[in-house]
Amino acid sequence: MTHLRDFSPDPVPPTAPAPSPARRRGLRATALVAASVLAAGLLGVVVAGGGTATAGAVGAGSYTETRPAGALLPKGCGAISTNPRVFTTADAPAGAIPTNDWWSSLIWKRNNCTGSEVLHAHPLAAKAENNGLGLSYTTTPAISGTATGVGEFHYPYTEDVRVGMPGLSAPVVKAAGWTDWTVTADWSDGSRTMRATIGHGLPFSYYTVSGGTAQLTTAGTPTVWRNSGATIGFTVRGHDYVAYAPTGATWTVNGTGISSTLAGKGYFSVAALPGGGDRAALADTYARYAHAHVTGTRMSYTYDPSAGTVRTTYAFTTTPREGSETKTVVALYPHQWRSLTGATPISPTYVSARGAMRVLTGVPSFTTTMRFTGLLPEVPAVGDSSGADLSTVTGYLNAEQGNPEGLSGPDTYWAGKGLGRAARLAEIADQLGQTSVRDAALNAMRNRLTNWLTAGSGEAGQLFYYDRNWGTLIGYPASYGADEDLNDHHFHYGYFIAAAATLAKFDPGWADDSRYGGMVDLLIRDANNYDRADSRFPYLRDFDIYAGHDWASGLAPFFAGNNQESSSEGMNFANALIQWGQATGDTAVRDAGVYLWTTQSAAISEYWFDVYDQNFPAAFGHKTVGMVWGDGGSYSTWFSAAPEMIQGINMLPITGGHLYLGDFPEYVKANYAELVTNKGGPPTVWQDIVWEFLALGDGEQALRNFRANSGFTSEEGESKAHTFHWIRNLAALGTVDTTVTANHPLAKVFVKNGARTYVASNITARPLTVTFSNGVTLAVPAGKTATSGAYTWSGGNATGGGTVPTGPPPTVTPTPTPTTASPTPTTASPGPTSTGTPLKPVRYLRSGGGLDGTAGTSGTVNVAAANGNHDGTPTNPQVFTATGLTGTYTGGATAFDLAVDAGTAVGNGVQIRVSYDLTGNGSVERVETYRYFATDPVPGAERYRQTQGLLSSTGTLGNLSGGTVRVEVWNAIGGAPTILGVGNSSTVTLPYGS
Repeated sequence: MTHLRDFSPDPVPPTAPAPSPARRRGLRATALVAASVLAAGLLGVVVAGGGTATAGAVGAGSYTETRPAGALLPKGCGAISTNPRVFTTADAPAGAIPTNDWWSSLIWKRNNCTGSEVLHAHPLAAKAENNGLGLSYTTTPAISGTATGVGEFHYPYTEDVRVGMPGLSAPVVKAAGWTDWTVTADWSDGSRTMRATIGHGLPFSYYTVSGGTAQLTTAGTPTVWRNSGATIGFTVRGHDYVAYAPTGATWTVNGTGISSTLAGKGYFSVAALPGGGDRAALADTYARYAHAHVTGTRMSYTYDPSAGTVRTTYAFTTTPREGSETKTVVALYPHQWRSLTGATPISPTYVSARGAMRVLTGVPSFTTTMRFTGLLPEVPAVGDSSGADLSTVTGYLNAEQGNPEGLSGPDTYWAGKGLGRAARLAEIADQLGQTSVRDAALNAMRNRLTNWLTAGSGEAGQLFYYDRNWGTLIGYPASYGADEDLNDHHFHYGYFIAAAATLAKFDPGWADDSRYGGMVDLLIRDANNYDRADSRFPYLRDFDIYAGHDWASGLAPFFAGNNQESSSEGMNFANALIQWGQATGDTAVRDAGVYLWTTQSAAISEYWFDVYDQNFPAAFGHKTVGMVWGDGGSYSTWFSAAPEMIQGINMLPITGGHLYLGDFPEYVKANYAELVTNKGGPPTVWQDIVWEFLALGDGEQALRNFRANSGFTSEEGESKAHTFHWIRNLAALGTVDTTVTANHPLAKVFVKNGARTYVASNITARPLTVTFSNGVTLAVPAGKTATSGAYTWSGGNATGGGTVPTGPPPTVTPTPTPTTASPTPTTASPGPTSTGTPLKPVRYLRSGGGLDGTAGTSGTVNVAAANGNHDGTPTNPQVFTATGLTGTYTGGATAFDLAVDAGTAVGNGVQIRVSYDLTGNGSVERVETYRYFATDPVPGAERYRQTQGLLSSTGTLGNLSGGTVRVEVWNAIGGAPTILGVGNSSTVTLPYGS
């Protein structure tokens, strides 16, 4: 077993790096991919040789497909190491197999080679045995430890009932299907077959059988309180269940056995009731939906920059086994029901390891709306600009110039920690005009990243290996089970991506897809693939869509299920996506990061911090946990019993993407107070991490702590320069203000003594005006960060970094009343233009075929069905044209953002071509055709953007002089029309200035 609890009080300082906080969090699962699914070349431009290729080139970077000597691969029962699909049925979904889900032990078996480990779905837990599916609804927590030391709470699996068939004895239980938060298990013994579907938030489990009848076996003699026709209600171990057979069927009770012939129809469902209400009435309510079997689930999200919100819809697909009902019953976690939009839960609630789960009945879907409160590359330097503090931080910075990475080990985790440290130093040094330190940090990151992202470069054998069978990219040397357990990829790779984002701001050429951007994108896709159409990796591997947070483990070899320790390193990954997407103009990556960041920050507040004091059992006694388990939580870590580390592991790394930690300032102070109580005094290790966290609730106290004890030893990923910069400036800024959002992702509001400071970072090459939700506007120069009070400029776009200009402070314009920004594309604002009649780069697709510089009335047009394959060839397109355009080519690329909806049609794909006639003489100098976008069969607009990638291009761009731009939109595939939003909902952004 890789991870053992070691409660030594201090970490071992690594020479060859040893376990550090984030790094030993439990075992997790993996992405299983059939070799036949992945043809050669899917990861990039693979060298000649097809399936036997040893390396793949991705721009200037590369990965290897030859496993390094001695490197470990995922392991499991039987032939799973070489064929991870041995535990799936023949009709299981194609593509990469989810690995870090709550149910992954069903498909990736290691200790239990016939069934599964405990599957904590909530409100139910389940366990696959060879003769059926065990169900448990535990409502009483088991609590161990003390309120001031290591302690745990669990709602352990204790079987109430096993659902199966008489005589069923499957040699192995396989995975037959899975969707975003459900799984279907398959039992077959040659004469009998049963399939069961379970899922997060589902009080029901659904069954189909053939070759036999239904058999429920209870843990003790059940108390039957209803047995009427096709419905039986019973209580076992104090928990109420209802089983629903088809119309015409009956149930027979014999001791602990409950059976039904199902009237020969072969389907039924079993529901657990929440308890505490009128169970008979609730059983009647549930009966209406009992035969609308949930057969699919799907999440979709939309980030609206103008409103500063993330809207997430959780949709259910059902198959009516009888009748016409298609809606269902669902239980929502606290992070969901606190943000629920347009629906009202019923009472009573379910007990769960995450707190009370509220129930919706008769719904096809539900939607949450959460506020995205923004983040920053780094907190701004707003303190004393010319005194002792400036001298202090400058001294700390200069001391780091020779080794910005600090301790940087050979493996992906410790190398990542070093990259994160250097990135913080680069951001701060740039703010303060310390260009030599900044450039030293940038060079260190560039060298380190380039080495890792180029297979065979030689240094320390550091490279990435792609395994086709498992559908995963493993960095070697690996550590903490990232290879054989596929642990922690989001933790490790988040540091790489965040450092690449900082480097991209100063050296955009390095980040281009033709160089190393493509390899960075592969790291993103491996850990949390944001593109459903990409079958090379599972969709959101490490993120549990319904639970709202990452899992570090998927194997779940412990009775408590999956686990995750460092929620803050999971947030480092989400922050990295936002920063990388913003730096490279990839809005699909940015928006995925915003979704992950916003959803998970809400989950962390609930399940790691319990800021509302409603979710942890009252007798647990702690205000925070170091680890969340499938069935509970624990005030502990994998590596230390020190309170600083138990609490600090969910704080580090401290970055401008971790300001969510300060969303509840009073909780911050309470969390710190618990640490001092449990420690019996102030922190003696990881003081920097703890004080930086405290600064989000009480910056003045944190600064006093630093000044009184500045001789502390920094945590391995920290530096004195960053710690002092963070604490000193938060003491000046105050606490984060979550009541105000912005129409730009890199923006934040702080408040101190009732006065707000507005901050925004513009890492584009054009000026930007940021509008906040209370009507305040902030003008931000190109490549800079601006604040509304004591101010600074920072950042840069050119290779080698920017400069720190002098001049007046940025403009802050409050408006009399709050305003809502008009709909704009999710790319950065183009900023002010020159006088006269300047070219407007953002062009709106208008009804009637215009491609105008101003938005029109919202509307739609129909794009004709393809009725054939027209990939790359415009066929019956909708055409939009702009003429008489004059502008200077900026050297950038075309961007577009189209609202497209194929309704419920399956198999449609919409495509765009953009043509440039630079002088308007009828001769087209540049044609760009983009890969088609496969629309989903769910009504509602999706966003088709340039991130889908170029299919082909001809010619070159140059300056426009009375030129013409023509946009064609058509269906490349599919037999149904597609709705295209026009007026104000679809745009093309031209790479031109005035």
